[in-house]
Order: sequence, then structure tokens, then C-alpha cells
Amino acid sequence: MAEQLAITGGRVVPVGAEPIDDGVVLVEDGRITAVGPAGEVTVPAGARTVDATGQWVLPGFVDGHVHAGIGEEGIGWEGRDYNEMTDPNGARLRALDGINPADIGLADALAGGITTVVVKPGSGNPIGGQTAAIKTWGRTVDEMVVRDPASVKSALGENPKRVYGEQKKLPSTRLGVAAVIRDAFLHTQDYVAARSHAADEGKPFDRNPTYETLARVLSGEIPWCQHTHRADDIATAVRLSEEFGYRLVVNHGTEAHLLADLLADKQIPVMIGPLFINRSKVEVAQRSLRNPGILDRAGVEIAIITDHPVVPIDFLIYQAALSVKEGLDRGTALRSISVNPARMLGLDDRVGTLAAGRDADVVLWSGDPLDVTSRALRVFVAGRDVYHWDDTRGVGVTANPHYDETA
Repeated sequence: MAEQLAITGGRVVPVGAEPIDDGVVLVEDGRITAVGPAGEVTVPAGARTVDATGQWVLPGFVDGHVHAGIGEEGIGWEGRDYNEMTDPNGARLRALDGINPADIGLADALAGGITTVVVKPGSGNPIGGQTAAIKTWGRTVDEMVVRDPASVKSALGENPKRVYGEQKKLPSTRLGVAAVIRDAFLHTQDYVAARSHAADEGKPFDRNPTYETLARVLSGEIPWCQHTHRADDIATAVRLSEEFGYRLVVNHGTEAHLLADLLADKQIPVMIGPLFINRSKVEVAQRSLRNPGILDRAGVEIAIITDHPVVPIDFLIYQAALSVKEGLDRGTALRSISVNPARMLGLDDRVGTLAAGRDADVVLWSGDPLDVTSRALRVFVAGRDVYHWDDTRGVGVTANPHYDETA
């Protein structure tokens, strides 16, 4: 029989619905089966019960833009697998192939209440490669996958023009970066037409993994995550997306607030961040914790991101909390690290809210997570207890995925 779990007595904040005092979350076989008040949800006989009295119960958070697992911490070149800076068009590259589940950043994610991350290639190439949405706990990345690919990562602006400018090759300017992207999509359109013609004629066709990936972007199957900070680069991102008709998600968006009305009108979402950085280059000169609130009030759907390891992944909730201090709506702050990034990348049927049918990724907090003194006390991934705070020792303890500690 499938294991049944009941989390009872806490203040349940589903994010997708109103909070419930003395709520119950029922879990069976890794999925949520019911969420509601204690008087309306019956705990099945024999279910394992977790008493969350005095605690807040929320869905596991989602960080929509990280390099955890492919930009490993504490080691050198051997752990840096996020930028294949030898080909400006890396659409065939898959982040999934470089993720190390043992990266300490993924354990830190659990401590910050984050159970899903979207791991993205870096921004050294105009087209960096395919991103992967994974759970933050597991033995192999294949077991952790939520969606692969979740999107394709692209970059405009300073980074790719510097990388290839130093190599004395295209692209060394913003013009060149945009041209690489435009050329790639034009070739993809020709490829799709040729592929269709070959199928109609019953003839063989040589597949190309680069164009096969970009064809999925053009068809709307997967979104285009565009690294872009400056307002002029954001305008270029919009221009390209309208030229080819793909689904654009602005990533970073440091100056997106300057185009907030345009983005709202075109319903283009923004994954904003990192927010805990200094103004180390021209592109991030307007970095401010006020910007998420400006975008939200303009009607732009936002997600807050860490860009880990640029900002430590467990600081995701602090970025949201301090954005509230600077004017962001509290409800939006929670949605910006849960259901919003999940919806932007097509993961919201599984993660981002506490609701029947969703993955049982549940976090018990000592109090309101937007209070910076609160901490994640217990984390469940697919109903499995994978992290807890040991108050006696003052440390977080992560379950070892390589053996069953209950056996």
C-alpha cells in the first residue's frame, strides 16, 4: 500500500488559496491528496502524522534561475560546467548532462525551503543551452527531473560580446550577438520546412540537435529565457521574440522597471535578480530592491531569483522579504518564489502550491517565512522527509539519498 502522511495543526499557506489556521495536508505516494481545515479533512487511519502546531506550512519554494550543480562551490575548474564558450550557438547543450546532485548548493537550497530549481547554462554564449527543472534532493539527476528541457537559455549584452570579443571572433558587439540569435532562428525555420518536406515525400532526413531544440522554441513548446539587464537589451529581446513568435521570459531584468508598462502590455514575465549584489558593472548600475515592487504594481508577473552561486541559494527568501520592505506586496513576494516561476516555465501542474494532485513538496517553517528570523524546520520532497533543523546541535541535517535511513 502507498504510504500516507498527514501534516496537521499548522498554519497552512497554500499560496494558491487563502491561508488555513489549524490546517491539514494529506499526502499519499508522494502526491498531495487534500488540503483544508482540520474539521473538513479526515486523517486516514494508519497515516503517519506530523504535528505542525505553531508552525507555518508552505509549498517548497522554486528558484527559476540557478547554476547549482553545474557551477559547484568550493572547487575550481573541474566544477565549472555552465559555460561552453567555444560555440556561440549552444542550443544542443543540456544542463542536465553537467549537474552534480552532490553539489553543496542543493543542500543549502533545502535549508532555504527550496525544493525545485531551474538549472541554467551561463551567459557566455548568445545561445547557452537547455535548462533543466529539478528537485533539490536525490541520488541521480534523472530521478530529480521535473521537466527537461524547461527552457532554452540565451544571453544579450555584455557577457557574450566580451567572451567572443576576446577571441577576436563573432560576436564581439551587441549587433553581433543579436545576429547570431537571428541567424539561428532563420536556419531553424529553413530546417523545419525541409524536415516537413522530407516527411511529406517519405525521404530520409539528417537530424540536427541544435535546430531540433530551437524548433521546439519556435513551436511554443518551451520558453526562451533571455539573460538581459539593460533596458536597451530588454527591448532587443522583445524585438527578437516578436520577429520569431516565441515565448519570452526576461531573466535578470535589472532595468526592466524602465520598460514596465511595455512588458505588462505584452504580458512578458520577468525573473528578477540577483538582488543582493553590488553594482559591479554598468549593466547592474540600477539594481535595487525596489524594482520588484515597481514591476508588480505595473502589472508585470515577476519571479525573484538568486542566480546561485551569485547570491547564495538559501537567501532567496531574504531577497523576497527585503523586497517587501521596499514596497513589494507580501502576497506577490510569496508567489514570486513559488507559483509564479513554476507557471512561467510550465511546472505549475506539479510544484509551486499546496493543492491536491501536486507533488508533496512541503516545508514547515518556525514562523512567517517573510520574517528573516524564521527558519525552515522540516522539508519534504515528494512526501519524503529529507531535511530537518536539529535545534540541539544548531545545524540542518539533510538525509543521504544513497541509502534508506529508515531501513
